[in-house]
Parts: sequence; structure tokens; C-alpha cells
Amino acid sequence: MTQSRALLVFTSLVLIAGSPALLADPGNSNGKDKGSFHGNKGGHGNQGNQGQGGGKQGGEAHYRGPQIDVGGIRVILGDNRDYWRGGSSLPPGIQKNLARGKPLPPGIAKKLDGRLLGRLPHYDGYEWQQAGTDLILVTLATGIIYEVLNDVLN
Repeated sequence: MTQSRALLVFTSLVLIAGSPALLADPGNSNGKDKGSFHGNKGGHGNQGNQGQGGGKQGGEAHYRGPQIDVGGIRVILGDNRDYWRGGSSLPPGIQKNLARGKPLPPGIAKKLDGRLLGRLPHYDGYEWQQAGTDLILVTLATGIIYEVLNDVLN
């Protein structure tokens, strides 16, 4: 009985002590994976999880998400003009609410053509959408805007 109790206690301690290690940074430069579009013949950009994480530093909450290569995205959009249509500019009141860190206003964004989505960089947990002439990256879980690329779809 004593041996099995000691084994149970030991196993519990190992599981508890090992849990923080599972949440630790995998060592890829502070949780940020800086991908590149150069030499990307497949046209898929950065694939996979791009260093999502959060924490408190200096008493202030911050969030690290994917690193967006705006220049690379502009090249992809220019090379694939057949897969998207320019929209009309949004009214100023709605445009003002289309900002990083704010919730996506309902009913203004539309899905992009799947062929274009296949060429834009993919970030797990995020989705590219079009709002007027802007390309936006939205967090799927919360509907919060992560990035706004103003006037790239005109």
C-alpha cells in the first residue's frame, strides 16, 4: 500500500511540475516565427502557427501574433488580380471602427476567393477577409481584427 501511494504522489508531482514546460516557448525567437515570401513557388506564404502567445510584461498585457509581411502580400495581390474584386470605400464611421484590436463590425466583411486564400499566407487561428478596399486579418476565435491593410484592394 505504501509503495503504491508513493508512486501516486510521485506521478502527480511529475505531472504538475511538467505542465509549465508544455506551455513554454519552443525557442523560436520569443515565440515569433519570421517567415519570408522569397522563393515561395507554392504561393502559400507562411504556414502554421506563427508564434501566438500572450503574457504580462512590466505590468502591461501584450499579445504577440503572426508577423505580417505587407510587401509580400501586396505582391501576391498584384500577381492574382483575377481572384479578387476591388470594393467600394467604406463610410467614414465604419472605416474608423475598422482598426487593429477592435471587433469586426458585423456584416461589412466578405470572404475572399478560395484561390486567393490559397496564395495568401496562412496563420492558424486567423482568417483573411475583405472590407471595402481593405484586406483584414481577423482572429477566428474572437472576431477581433488583428491587422488592417488599408486600400490594398482597389
